Amino acid sequence: MDESTSPATASSIPTWPPVAVPGQDPALGASAAEDDEPKQVREGAQLLDELREAIARYVVLPSSEALTAVTLWVAATHIQPALQHAPRLAVVGPAKRCGKSRLLDVITETVREPLITVNTSPAVVFRAIGDDPPTLLVDEADTIFGSIKAAERNEELRGLLNAGHQRNRPALRISGPEHKPQAFPTFAMAALAGIGDLPDTVMDRAVVVRMQRRKPGERVEQFRSRRDIPALHALRDRLTAWLRPLMDTAADLVPPMPVQDRAADTWEPLVVVAELAGGTWPERARAACAAMCAAEVGQDDESNVKTRLLKDIRRVFACYGDPDTVRTRDLLEELLKDQEAPWAEYRNTGLTPRYLGILLKDFGIQAAVLRFEGGRQARGFTRTQFTDAWARYCPEEQPPDGSGETTRHESAVLP
Repeated sequence: MDESTSPATASSIPTWPPVAVPGQDPALGASAAEDDEPKQVREGAQLLDELREAIARYVVLPSSEALTAVTLWVAATHIQPALQHAPRLAVVGPAKRCGKSRLLDVITETVREPLITVNTSPAVVFRAIGDDPPTLLVDEADTIFGSIKAAERNEELRGLLNAGHQRNRPALRISGPEHKPQAFPTFAMAALAGIGDLPDTVMDRAVVVRMQRRKPGERVEQFRSRRDIPALHALRDRLTAWLRPLMDTAADLVPPMPVQDRAADTWEPLVVVAELAGGTWPERARAACAAMCAAEVGQDDESNVKTRLLKDIRRVFACYGDPDTVRTRDLLEELLKDQEAPWAEYRNTGLTPRYLGILLKDFGIQAAVLRFEGGRQARGFTRTQFTDAWARYCPEEQPPDGSGETTRHESAVLP
């Protein structure tokens, strides 16, 4: 029998190319088709590995998790039309020469449609954004938000950055000769680099990378545009070729997240990319998400101060035997006694009744005139005003038996 028409045998199957061959079992074609998806997965994981190595070649990131996060953030810019949220990348450091601008250099050459500036206006930003938005890149962000006066001048830009974190939050402007309101899209991923933290509301919507100055012995390659940009662009184009056909798949993915609420919204695009890549990337993405979100707990100064105040007020109530009421005067006196607390030096003058009221206002807690021992009236607080805020913002750890019961004295009279 002619060799070309002889039946396929087990020994001959591996030698066939992945094309239809006369006399070959049709099942072999199905097997080749089944290999397409693993090949695509391998391609994605390999591309992310290469991107990770390219970033690490020029910049020392503060941790392996931060390097993973930046890699996934860059890749996520290539599927922005499929995303529900557009995470910000906050590249911040305590001083100059921490590698912030160099990281932005590398990011600029690997994200999709970069739009980089060292200063900008809201009008420029929302007119540059469309249905397939660019990636906004802002260097020297401390010149925009670094001082109180600068932040006040750029309050509109901050609002725009906040709105653009989520879809369907357009900016309305009067436009055209007929002066009709026009909706401008704001949805776009953005990376901002600068000295010191960005505004709290921006940081809350960001993957935060806290850069550090390199130690002696930590070596990186010098970044040279003519030499290095072509290779980064080639990597960028391969990311586009891999991810753009997968946008429908990405839009349908709802991956399990290790965090909740806005942190989950911010990190979900990164985990989506990791799921598309497969391999070890989903596990690495979730580990980076959990570690970096945990590291940011307590970094929000104003929120941290308010939570500290709630905890210290609970301590004051406990010192008095958990009464039903406490005078504002006595509460402040006890708070100011704690030398390790910030209250004695708060706002340079120390915590006052006015500042106390401002800090507690967001929790719906305010002082009122109450009746105390001997029928005397004074401004103060009731314990029940704080119970909801304590449970929500600084819950006490449960005892080992899980009972959660605490002893409370019902006397409302202070010494």
